[in-house]
Amino acid sequence: MRLRNTVLLIAAAAACVISASAREKDVVSAQENASPKPYLGRWDLTLKSGEREYPSWLELKEENGSLKAEFVGRWGNARALPKAELKDGTLTFVSPKEEEGLKEDMVFTGKLEGEELHGTVNGTNGEKWTWTGVRAPALKESSMPKWGKPMKLFDGRSLNGWKMQPEGGTPVWTVKDGALVTPGNGPELINEQKFKDFKLHVEFNAWPDSNSGIYLRGRYEVQVETDSQSEPANRRIGSIYGFLAPHPEQPRKPNVWQTYDITLVGRTITVKQNGKTIIDRKEIPGITGGALDSHEGEPGPIYLQGSEKGHVLYRSVVITPAE
Repeated sequence: MRLRNTVLLIAAAAACVISASAREKDVVSAQENASPKPYLGRWDLTLKSGEREYPSWLELKEENGSLKAEFVGRWGNARALPKAELKDGTLTFVSPKEEEGLKEDMVFTGKLEGEELHGTVNGTNGEKWTWTGVRAPALKESSMPKWGKPMKLFDGRSLNGWKMQPEGGTPVWTVKDGALVTPGNGPELINEQKFKDFKLHVEFNAWPDSNSGIYLRGRYEVQVETDSQSEPANRRIGSIYGFLAPHPEQPRKPNVWQTYDITLVGRTITVKQNGKTIIDRKEIPGITGGALDSHEGEPGPIYLQGSEKGHVLYRSVVITPAE
């Protein structure tokens, strides 16, 4: 009897421990569901369809007890989303169909697994895509780097050192009178070298009603245009598209050669247009739509946008990388 009573006491004690542990897990789970804190901040996203990957970006903030989301999709600018919520451990945010060129809104659902977000989203043609998110790196630099030797990325005669993406088809990039000429609604032109921190000098000449851009590390677009007068300032010439507006904004000058002198160290950028500082040591929050990837901590190439309308000429593309 004494042995049986002892066994019963041990079993009862174990049950109490298990019950207390379960209650503790329930409390922790409830706390996690109640607080979006682990989800807040900037995330570099990768959307995976059956054929390819699409870079994307998300920033989550809590304002007055509600979750707010800023989002960069497969193309275009950073924008606020109409819905973002955390419920029963599942994160949901919605990108409207009008922004995505789809018949239905893109509804993202996902959960935090360790240090990463993992989830699904409805893609094109009714497909189910997967997506992942990693914390965007801070990329803070304590001091200006030591600069190396300037390098010409364009030889003034050919497309040597560059590749078009996608390949094939028409129209294509050409070289005329010592300048690269955008095709107008054609492929992008991507340099074959990759850089982290650098100074970049570019001369450009935008025809009337034309649009292009210079992507830094293949991720952050410095806008070049003569067609966006009605757009917000952070989408016009001299801007870091969708994020940083130039100040003071310079007048449009179709058919005139102009210069950009750009310094990018970590996320901090300075842009001079025709020798005048228009963005002074500002932080770039995230990638631009149309980026090659969302791996912000890695070096990347310079690429010139050719997929927009009209024609823009580029010459004297010179980069000075950090040592």
